This record gives sequence, C-alpha cells and structure tokens, in this order.
Amino acid sequence: MHTYPLPLKTSGSDFCLTALQVQNVNWQMPVNRRTHHTDKFSSQDFIVRRGQPWEMIIVCNRSLESGDDLNFIVSTGPQPSESARTRAVFSVSGRSTGGWSAALKANNGNNLIVAIASPANAPIGWYTMNVEISSKGRVSSQKLGTFILLFNPWLQADDVFMSNNAERQEYVEEDSGIIYVGSTNRIGMVGWNFGQFEEDILNISLSILDRSLNFRRDPATDVARRNDPKYVCRVLSAMINANDDSGVLSGNWSGNYAGGLDPRTWNGSVEILKNWKKSGFRPVQYGQCWVFAGTLNTVLRCLGVPSRVITNFNSAHDTDRNLSVDVYYDAMGNPLEKGSDSVWNFHVWNEGWFVRTDLGPSYNGWQVLDATPQERSQGVFQCGPASVNAIREGEVDKNFDMIFIFAEVNADRITWIYNSRNGSQKQNSLDTHSIGKYISTKAVGSNSRLDVTDKYKYPEGSSEERQVHQKALSKLKPNASFDPTSVRDLAGEEGAPSISGRFKVTGVLAVGKEVSLALILKNLTSDRKTVTVNMTAWTIVYNGTLVHEVWKDSATISLDPEEEIQHPVKIAYSRYDRYLKADNMIRITAICKVADEAEVVVERDVILDNPALTLEVLEQARVRKPVVVQMLFSNPLDEPVRDCVLMVEGSGLLLGNLKIDVPALRPKEKSRIRFEILPTRSGIKQLVADFSCSKFRAIKAMLSIEVAE
Repeated sequence: MHTYPLPLKTSGSDFCLTALQVQNVNWQMPVNRRTHHTDKFSSQDFIVRRGQPWEMIIVCNRSLESGDDLNFIVSTGPQPSESARTRAVFSVSGRSTGGWSAALKANNGNNLIVAIASPANAPIGWYTMNVEISSKGRVSSQKLGTFILLFNPWLQADDVFMSNNAERQEYVEEDSGIIYVGSTNRIGMVGWNFGQFEEDILNISLSILDRSLNFRRDPATDVARRNDPKYVCRVLSAMINANDDSGVLSGNWSGNYAGGLDPRTWNGSVEILKNWKKSGFRPVQYGQCWVFAGTLNTVLRCLGVPSRVITNFNSAHDTDRNLSVDVYYDAMGNPLEKGSDSVWNFHVWNEGWFVRTDLGPSYNGWQVLDATPQERSQGVFQCGPASVNAIREGEVDKNFDMIFIFAEVNADRITWIYNSRNGSQKQNSLDTHSIGKYISTKAVGSNSRLDVTDKYKYPEGSSEERQVHQKALSKLKPNASFDPTSVRDLAGEEGAPSISGRFKVTGVLAVGKEVSLALILKNLTSDRKTVTVNMTAWTIVYNGTLVHEVWKDSATISLDPEEEIQHPVKIAYSRYDRYLKADNMIRITAICKVADEAEVVVERDVILDNPALTLEVLEQARVRKPVVVQMLFSNPLDEPVRDCVLMVEGSGLLLGNLKIDVPALRPKEKSRIRFEILPTRSGIKQLVADFSCSKFRAIKAMLSIEVAE
C-alpha cells in the first residue's frame, strides 16, 4: 500500500480536536495503474489517463460527519487558473469547476474511499492535488501528492481514442519496432527500441514540453493547450530537432560525424533521450530522419498518442512550393548539388492518431508529423499534423504544412542538364511517376511490412491521381490556366529520344567486393546510331548528399538498328573503400548523347550489403534469470578490421545499453562474443544490436526473444 503521512495547514484560532483531518493517503497504485493501462511504466509515480475515474483511500482521524466537507484542488503548470482549466476545485458534496468530480464511494470508519474523475479533455502533464477540509467552522488544507495525467486512447470521449484493440496494443503499448530504410529497389529494415516505459522516459517526455519555445514565451497558455493532441504533437515535432529551441537531436547529413555518433549507430530512443537530459538538455549528436522519427514515436506513445513510423521511398524535398523538384547533371555525367530541391532515397516521418476538430470528421485518423528539420513552418522547424486523408485528396490549403508533405509523395521530378561553360541549363525530362513509392510501416502484431501508399494517394496514372494533382496546383496558383499537354511534355525541341538506357546489376552487391553493373543501351529506331556515353559513380548519403567521386568512364558506342548492347561497369573495392559512408550507397550516372538529340540520363543508386551479424540466445529466457546471448561475425575482407564495438539494447531485456569492445579481426577471421542479459518482463521482446568497426560503419541485427515468466 502507498500511504503517506501528511503535513497540515490550518486557519482559525484554536483548532478543535474533533475537527476532521487527513492522516494519510493510499493511492491504490497497483490496481489504478493496471486499470489505466499505465502499469508498464517503470516509474513509481502515480500515472492515470484522462476521462477515467480512479479510487483512492483517504485515512482520517475520525469518520466523516454531516457538516464536514472535502474540497479537492488539482492544478498543473506554473500559473494554474480555473479560467484556463489548469486548476479545478471540486468536492465530495458535488460542487465542481472545470469538469473534475469527486464521489464518496464508501465511508468505513476513518477510511474514506473517494473516486476522482478528470474530464476527457483535461490538459496532460504533472498535477498537484490538495484537499481543503471544512469542519467545525474551521478550514484546513493539505497537499495529498502529485500525479501524471496522460492521453487516453482507450476512452471514446478522448480525441486520441482508438477502438481496435490490436492496433492500440501495437501503436501505444509496443515498445520496440522496425523502421524501413534503403531504396525502392532494395528495401531494408532496422530494429528500433522505442522504450517508452523505461526508467525516466516519461519524465523526460514531459520535460520536452516544458523546454519548448511556446512554454518559455507563455507558460500559462502553453500548459492550457496541452489538452489538445494537435497542439502537443506540433510542439513535439519542433522539439525533437535541436533547430530553434535546443531540442533533443542535432541533424547532420554531411557524411562527417566528428564530435558525435554516426546516426546509423543508434539502436533506439532511450539512450538519446537519457543523453539529452544527462548533458543538461544539450542537443544529442547526431540524428537523421529515422532517428528523429524513432525518438518522436517514443514520446508520442509515452504520452498516450497512438503513433507509428512511416517510410516514404523516393521522397521529394520541394523547397519552393511548386510541386516539382529539380535535379541537375553536367554533360560528363556528374550529379550536381545545384538548387535547393532534392530527392531522398527514403524519408521517415510519423503518424499520430487523433481527431481534427479544426477540420471536420472526414480528416480524423492518421496525421503526419515530421520532426526532421527540413523547412520552417510559422518560423520554426516543425511539421504537421497533416491529415493523411487530406493529403490523398490534395487539400493543400488545410493545416498544417500540407503543401510540403503533399509534394513529398506527389511531386514531379524534372531533370536538367547544366552547361558549366556558359552557365546555361536545359530541361531534359519530366517524370510524374517516380516520387512517393512503397510508403511503408510495420504491420500490427508482426514484423512484416505494411504498404500504405494507397492511403496517401490514388493509384499512379489513374484519372483521380491527376485530378488531385491538378486540384493541389490550382489551390497553389489559383489563376494559372491548365493545359495537361504543356506540363507533361518533354522539354527538348529535339523530340523523343532514339535510344533507351538502364543499369542492370550483374554481380553481388557487398562491401569489400567489386561493384559490377551493365549499362544496357537499346536503339529504338531502324537507323544506325552513335552514342557518346559519360559515366560517373559517387558515394552518397541517403538524402542525395554527394560524398566523393569514386569512378568515371567515357565511351563511344555504335548501335545497329534496334540493337541492344551491354556496356560493363566495374568499380573496384579499392576505389570506393575510403569514401563509403554507413549508408553503403553509390550513385552511378550515365549521360548518353546522340548527335542533335536530347541527352538520355540513366541513373541507379546501389546499396552494398554488409556481412551478416548473427545473434542467438543460448537457453530459454526467463524473467529475472540471466541469459547468455551469442554474437557471430566473420570478417569477409582480405585485410584486418579494427576499432570494433558491439552496442546492444532492448526494453524488458536489459537495463540501459551494453557496449562491448570487440578485439580486432584478422583477414577472414570469425568472431564469437557472448554476453549476458537480464529480462525484466515476459512476452516477446526485441534485442537490437549495432556492430561498428573501421571497415563497416554500422552493421545491424535484431532478435526476437520469447521470455517466460
């Protein structure tokens, strides 16, 4: 039983001995936390969900008599007020302000059982509860304690209500997950430890709100608005990145991560959030999109907003709000970092589940939230909530940040050839199909991939899809007349190209091996053609940042009528070894030119596989019994690998994270490392590992472990 003796404040001259006073309080922690679905939190605080009553036992010096009255006062934030609904006064006799209530359930001798109910739209956060006793003409007040109030997805009256039990289980209570990464032709996945119930994560999540710009400017209004998931989620999307507000994570896409951790090495959000607090709330270095999304997902689930992580492949970053992205190349086949638009191989954001009272019921449900700092919104790097239903219908004038998110999944991609000699550029091609592919999230209750592209847009090429695109454009530029042929045309006066080209992978794509492809050129005409080909290969970061040119080649190729040839592309390991980033990505480009025709641009991003990292558990895992896990790794290279570190974490399997220094490995040497974990909760738990060394920046592994009672 959680009972606490209480200090007493009285007013009135001589305090009558028979006046009622509270001696201690039993919050009935285990039963209340179980019925409020907060029993998984490792914190010892009293945590309840809004709109749902709880019962507490108040132990007094005598039994309640007529003429005694108990007034409860709850308050949150630094300037609580009844007008802002951040303070409420309510009594067992039924008087109430602000939608809170108290009911006397039983009066057994000195024990009063009182049911406290909060409104379903109360602000979330830390509360203080006081009691004011009127008895025998005296008034005394005492502090009963503090509690945390969270959103309640189990309650129909709450804005975050989710009716499906399996979905609620996944999107609120599941503390591990999968984030999809890679590219359209190679979708990969990484395990992520959300860990929303771990020690101190709830406290840190609430302190994120207290460190926001809005709270610093006007704490009273900010706390009052915490009743609204739209508001809370928008603030969190700003606070998870460090831009503007010294938030949680600093973004870095340069390929140089000195002074911090390579974003690829994180295994989950817990270490990030704890590091942020431990450093005195200095931004943690470094994050990229899935790190921001994984961390935001932890905080949303922690506060009770159902949420999931979404990956969009070929994601457009349209900086000038024209629903198209411009991509540039020079005549030698070099991709150019010119202009501010870009296409990311993948981009990861979140969806939160709640109603849109501001837009109307057809916009309820999943809402996009994006904590990656890409563009400012209302002067701050924040993004969302944007209704997924509204995105699908092209409602780009609705709140919040709809234009940017609509473009991420729908923009047209325009290719330009830039002439560095005279600074001119000409449009080469327009692609309406490549942006916004395989929009993915982890399925409910399993580790398979769920494709949600159809929730974001109508089928590519359908009449609805073009109509929605047109509707979006007309909302952006109301006066533009629309001629579908003019926009969709190839820009060149030269007409349709007489050749086609594509890259085909012809060997194994693995770090340490030669990259082997073929450029396949086909003559589409019945005339002979001569093609000049300029090719380059660059190592890149997943968002298209160019790291280093690692290969180039030129060729002149003759094609007979309707002939198809294969031109080999071979890039030795020694060429790319020093310049490959943890993304393991190489961008190969060919500019193919037939005299007096527009260039044909052929591009392929390849992802090289890391060697396998294997985790296995060597015995049946049981709660509170140490269990040995084994890691196996073989160095596939003909050279040694050094600076090897294994990092392991998993909620319910070990406290914090485990960092193991692994001895250097000779060429082709196998490594076997054993370590102990101590499961604290039963059920299926996920262990996530990252192995980093001099030649392999971030090798990932995950293992599902069934923990018995």
